[in-house]
Amino acid sequence: MTDGAENNGRFRPGNPGRPKGARNKATVAAELLLDGDAETITAKAIELAKAGDAAMIRLCMDRFCPPRKDRLIPFELPKLDKVTDASAAMAAIVDAVAAGDLTPTEAAELSKLVDGFARVAVAIDFEARLERLEKGPAK
Repeated sequence: MTDGAENNGRFRPGNPGRPKGARNKATVAAELLLDGDAETITAKAIELAKAGDAAMIRLCMDRFCPPRKDRLIPFELPKLDKVTDASAAMAAIVDAVAAGDLTPTEAAELSKLVDGFARVAVAIDFEARLERLEKGPAK
């Protein structure tokens, strides 16, 4: 290990941390213990779950059918073609929350989509205007 003298007393940039490909010792040990028995253990867990063991049912469900991170939202977002369409889309989202058709979290996610569309549309419009100004007046 160096004392950092070649770098004016500072460590080299970056965090060396664990080398790429290095594995946690506990994980490696667990894999060695299970080597060849994973299929047998899985079959036993399923057998216990089928026999009504609540803990095994929970374990199997958590592994085989994990909860979805998000879901399809049954909501028809108005078509977005131009920046002015964003206002109608936001109004539809607010109305859906007020009616109880969307949760506030779902509305927030949809609002991000509308906001992203509006930002891109504004940037494209700005770029076109700037290009026209740089070309100068038509002769």
